[in-house]
Amino acid sequence: EGVAYAMVSECGKVGVVIEVNAETDFVAKNAQFIDFVKTCAETVIYENPADVEALLAAKAHGSDMTVDAMLKDKILTIGENIKIRRFVRYEGDCVAYVHGGGRIGVMVKFDVDSAVAAKEEVKNFAKDVAMQIAAVSPQYLNKEDVPADVVAKEKEILTAQAMNEGKPANIAEKMVMGRINKFYKEVCLVEQPFVKDGDMTVGKYVENTAKELGTSIKLLSFVRFEKGEGLEKREDNFADEVASMMK
Repeated sequence: EGVAYAMVSECGKVGVVIEVNAETDFVAKNAQFIDFVKTCAETVIYENPADVEALLAAKAHGSDMTVDAMLKDKILTIGENIKIRRFVRYEGDCVAYVHGGGRIGVMVKFDVDSAVAAKEEVKNFAKDVAMQIAAVSPQYLNKEDVPADVVAKEKEILTAQAMNEGKPANIAEKMVMGRINKFYKEVCLVEQPFVKDGDMTVGKYVENTAKELGTSIKLLSFVRFEKGEGLEKREDNFADEVASMMK
């Protein structure tokens, strides 16, 4: 359990997405826990730690305590094990979006002319893109970002499928090319159908918005954290671990 949280600094030029885990959903909704997560996010923004270890050693934003001391204090107060799992920090024009009360945290970095960056239309556009990422979970920004070995593996699978369907090699090859484009539409953000208007891709939505604003907008990168992804849910409890920390 826990939360995936995302925020952007007041100047709008530094963003962070962070995941902090707890044992139970009950603690994940605790105000003290949420405050601690926000403090961690602010510390990442202002102290720019290299990794979780450096974050723990840093002085918590707005406090004289280190993040590590604050974490231990929260574990004792709340009585549950809490762990800062990961974070990503961006510098540049960023937008942050938190979905489902901390189930998913998204941050998008884009390049837009400073003259229009503060416009409401740009903010709405950026939020739309962040919501798309939360909803559809793309793995890459564009085709160019998909590693060659991933494409090769996908082609291998699709070729085997086509051959199993009894298609001759030349037909199978054409089928694979068609299916690989479908694969790109699933995994690449700019190739995906836009959730608010399935008749255009996200790439086209970016293009149209830029045209309407008379500027250029470029999506540079994104991060999507889903709470607990890749973690095994532990069945046993953390009571012994907490007790040993208290000692």
